[in-house]
Order: sequence, then structure tokens, then C-alpha cells
Amino acid sequence: MSSILETPAKTPAVTGQAGLAAMGPAQAELSAQLQTVAVAARKAFGATFSLWDGDTGELLHVSLQQPGSNDPQRGALVRGVVGLEPQFLADEDVVLLLGIPFQLPCGTNVVATAAFAIASLSPDEPLGSLCDLLTVDERRARQWLSRQSLWTPESLLRLASAVQAQLTAEWQSSRLSREVEKLSNSLASTYEEICLLHGVTQNLRISRDEEELATLITNWILDCLPTRGAAIQLLPVAKEGNITYKARTQSTFITAGNCPLDDKRFRQLVEYLRLEAGCAPLVLNTNITGRADWPFPEIRELIIAPMSDGTRLFGWLTVCNHNAGEEFGTVEASLLNSVGAMLGIHSGNRDLYREQAEFLASVVRALTSAIDAKDPYTCGHSDRVARISVRLAKEMGCSTETLHTLYMSGLLHDIGKIGIDDAVLRKPGKLTDAEFEHIKEHPELGYRILADIKQLADVLPAVLHHHEQWDGGGYPFKLNGDQTPQIARIVAVADAFDAMSSDRPYRKGLPFERVDQIFKEGAGKQWDPQVIGAYFSARDDIMTIAQNERANLSLDVLQWS
Repeated sequence: MSSILETPAKTPAVTGQAGLAAMGPAQAELSAQLQTVAVAARKAFGATFSLWDGDTGELLHVSLQQPGSNDPQRGALVRGVVGLEPQFLADEDVVLLLGIPFQLPCGTNVVATAAFAIASLSPDEPLGSLCDLLTVDERRARQWLSRQSLWTPESLLRLASAVQAQLTAEWQSSRLSREVEKLSNSLASTYEEICLLHGVTQNLRISRDEEELATLITNWILDCLPTRGAAIQLLPVAKEGNITYKARTQSTFITAGNCPLDDKRFRQLVEYLRLEAGCAPLVLNTNITGRADWPFPEIRELIIAPMSDGTRLFGWLTVCNHNAGEEFGTVEASLLNSVGAMLGIHSGNRDLYREQAEFLASVVRALTSAIDAKDPYTCGHSDRVARISVRLAKEMGCSTETLHTLYMSGLLHDIGKIGIDDAVLRKPGKLTDAEFEHIKEHPELGYRILADIKQLADVLPAVLHHHEQWDGGGYPFKLNGDQTPQIARIVAVADAFDAMSSDRPYRKGLPFERVDQIFKEGAGKQWDPQVIGAYFSARDDIMTIAQNERANLSLDVLQWS
């Protein structure tokens, strides 16, 4: 007895996953789909079917149990099938040749054929052309008919339609499942990319340390993209010795994962590829890196994107070596380009902010020098007041930003003296009442000098009010207690300490013990008692500041910690 399984006519017999794996992808797909049709038809009808190419009439899958199943004449009949409705290809009175058309998912049109008995045959009834249809002699034709169940034409067509619908539904379900899986993977990838971009944007603060940000981003990229290694090279933005505020003076190379490059090797790679600011992201795969003349054998797949804000280049963002050894494509390159652009703009903004801060620092230094030049007898006074103010504020637990404001306030608190008459300012003896009133104008003069410099707005309260007193006896507005801004109350103590302890043309500086006594007596009257308390807590440090000229704090608040 022949096997119940059919044998493909031109494709290899399907023998499980190993057999499919031995074929090419397209051939394996066609073979698997033919097997699906053959098995479904056999289960439904209890009979085996041959499968034919509906366009060419080529036999694709032959049934070993059906007589005439490989007859070329059936191939000619198959080519006449129109549409997708099941139909009878031949009618020999007691036998019908059923044809069931299928459109396979791979695109091939297939017709399944099998012969079915629809009536009994009397012993003396001639077989006629039935033998030709079955391609057997009369004896074997009668033997085959005797073993067949009888069908009605209607039941054959209905069952054929049911088999068609079943397979169409299965293929549709399988296609939709693949699309859902593909969409799910795409959504997951898109979600990770959006999370990466969102994380980058949430961390683009001017004050954010670029190296810390680069470390975060390289690790995020490693989680988001199918890469073994990620790296960011941050290029220098300033020259050594020409900076007040923290800035890179040497390149920094930050990596995550298994990145086979270091800073020197990466610079060689950039030079070899002749990359420059404003270039598009560069994608290299094995069509380039697999060549014999490729000088970086440790790199198989690579994407490099610039970090620039137009023509100025701040660094490079790169990923190297695909996790699965596959190629990097436009999706990965586009994401890396977006991140690189965001980091470039951030670096540009940060450096512009630094340059503005450098300019402001230059302005402050120039103004401080102008004060010293105006009143050479008090040269260094502003600098000491600034440093003592910061020490008092630290003792009081003020924020770093407040310390920065106080330092600038101390430097500029006497800027109004530029408008005071030299004869009065440099007078070695006691001032007359009119001269003292003239001197008292310097806080308001200072305020007017600085009022239009927006970046110095925070120091104006100290400039204007550092001669107010706790009991309301000061000037220019006789404010008392908390009405005077805190930074002005701190500068007032620092100013008074340096004025009393420093030598002047008309007197020697007071001993520190005498200064202490005056502060104790004036706490809660002339000065804020909390600030005086901070003075005594930090007294030793303040004495050191007073005795060390020009030991300036940096203007960069980030370097104070």
C-alpha cells in the first residue's frame, strides 16, 4: 500500500524542520505551504490530492493514491480554472474530477485535484472515457471505484469551499500575527528611542556637567540600540590658562559597553574618514570594513554622528559593532544624529553661557580695578570683603548660588565711590559734615552705575544697602532689621571688619580683639546679630583671609565645592 503522504513533484519532500532548513528560503516557504494545502484537503475529504501551478499547469505535488494524479492532461485542465471558486474539471458520469483553487501566501496560484465517485457502476456498464481520466485499465478502474465512498456534487463543492475558507483564515491569522509581532517590535523600539530622546532633553541643563551627561547617554544608547559599544568624544572648547570658568581644555573620551577604541585611536579614525562639523551621520558596514585595506580591524560596523551647532564642532557620538553581526541602517543613524544634534546645541549653549560669564568676569575685574585705582589707600578692600562675605555666608548655611552673589557683591559694593570727589575720597583727615554726606552718596551712585547690567541684578541690594543698620540708623534709606536684604547685612559686617582692621592714612588698623569688642557691642544695634554670630564662629578663617592678600576665590561657582 502506498504511503498516505503525497510527494512533491519538483520540490524536495518535506521532512520536518531539517528538510525545510536544507532548502532556500523561497523554496522552503512554497514547500511548507503546499504541504499545508495537501494535509488540509486530505483531512477534510479522506482522499489525497495532487497540487498544480494554476498559471502554468506544472505539477507541484503528486498524490500516490490517486490514479491519474500526475496525468499532464490534468495540468491542461487546471490552466482553465477561472476565479477562486471550487469547480469540477471533468465529469465522467459516475466520477467527478474536483479542482480547488488556492492563492498561497507566497503568491503562487495552486489548484488541488482529486477524483471522486458520485454513483455506483453496474458490472456490465462500459467505462468508456473513465479509464482515460484515471489513466488505468478497466480492471483497475473498477477496483478503484469499488473502494470509493459516494459523494454528491453539492457536498463536494461545499466541503471544498470550507477547506478554502479554513486555510484562508489560517493564513490571514498567521499574516496578522506576524504583522502584530513586527508592529510590536517596532513600537518597542520606537518607545525606547522616544525614552532616549526624552531622557536627553530632560538633562540638557546649562549647569549639567557634560561628562556626566555623556556617561548617561552612552549607557542609554547601549540599552536602546543593538550595539556592543557606544562612545562620546568631547573636544576641547578653550585653551589652557585662558579660562575663569570651568571648561574643557583637552579632549575627553567616554565609553559604555565593549568599545574597542580609545581617544587616540578614535581621533585616528575620524582623521582617516575625513569627518568634519556639519557632516551627515556616517554608517559603515562590512562592505567597507571587510576590505583588506581597512585599517581598523577591531571595527566591523560603525555609525559616527557629529555633535555640532552649525559650523562649530563639540564632539562625536559613535556606536560600533552590531550585537548580532548585522548591518546598521538608517533607523539607528537617524536616532544617533538626533541625539548628536541635541548634544551639539546643548554644548553650544553651554559654551556661549561660559563666554558670557567670562565677559562678565572681565567687567567685574575692570570695575574692581577702577575702585582700587580711585582709592589706592583701600586697594584690596573689595577683594577681602568679597571673601569674608562668602565665609560668613557659608557659616550661615547659605546656598552656593548665594555665595556666588555675595562674592560678586563684595567685589562691587563700593563701585559708587567712582563718582565721589577724589579730594574727599583721599582726604587723610577727618571729614566735614558736608564731605561725609557726599561720601554717603556712593551706595546710590553704585546702584545707578550697575542698574542697567542685567547680569548683575542680584548684587544691587548689597550695593545699595550695605550701609543700612539693624536699628535703622544707617543710610541711604534707614531700613531696620529684616527690611535690609540678607546679602546686604552680610556684606555690612564684612565691610566693617575690613575697614576697622585695615590701615588707613589717618589711622592704624584696630587690633582684632578691639574689633571683636565693637562687634559684640554692636550686635543687634548696628549689625544683624545672626551675622555677628557667624563672624565669631568663623573668626579664625576670617583672620587668615584678612592677612592673605589676593587669595581670591574663583569666580566659577562650580569650582567652589
